[in-house]
Amino acid sequence: MIKGSKVGLRSIEEQDLDKLQSWRNNSELRVYFREYRELNKQNQYGWYNNVVSNSKNTIMFGIINLQTENLIGACGLCYIDWINRSAELSVYIGEKKIYIDDIYATEATELLETYGFEEVNLNRIWCEVYSFDEKKIKLLNEAGYILEGRLRSTHWTKGSWYDSYIYGKLLSEQ
Repeated sequence: MIKGSKVGLRSIEEQDLDKLQSWRNNSELRVYFREYRELNKQNQYGWYNNVVSNSKNTIMFGIINLQTENLIGACGLCYIDWINRSAELSVYIGEKKIYIDDIYATEATELLETYGFEEVNLNRIWCEVYSFDEKKIKLLNEAGYILEGRLRSTHWTKGSWYDSYIYGKLLSEQ
């Protein structure tokens, strides 16, 4: 387990899947994810078997509250490009529909970033975030990520089109 002061990051286990599925299917949280549909058990187990267990291009973690030892969220490095040493950051706190906060999500991001740069040997960590996602934009700004670009009208939700922002951080900016 990768430990901070409040959270730890550990491998996602099969027994986590029901909780992860319920968070991913929560409409208040799902609006921030690329996956737009309800996930059934087959979808969730397929993701676990294909992405979490077997993919060489994704490293996922469960976020654990160290005080309670409960699973409270998930994070990972996705779309890892081993040649160019880059990966996309993914993080959310599903417990109590928190999504992003200044305590758990912030520390999980810091731990994941350190792991990515120091253990995985990445040069760049990036994140796509939707223009309405003020919490994640704040998290990335406070963590020193740089707005690298805007993709116009990429995400349809709540009856409107929204832009995607691409944030990035280089190893040299750590």
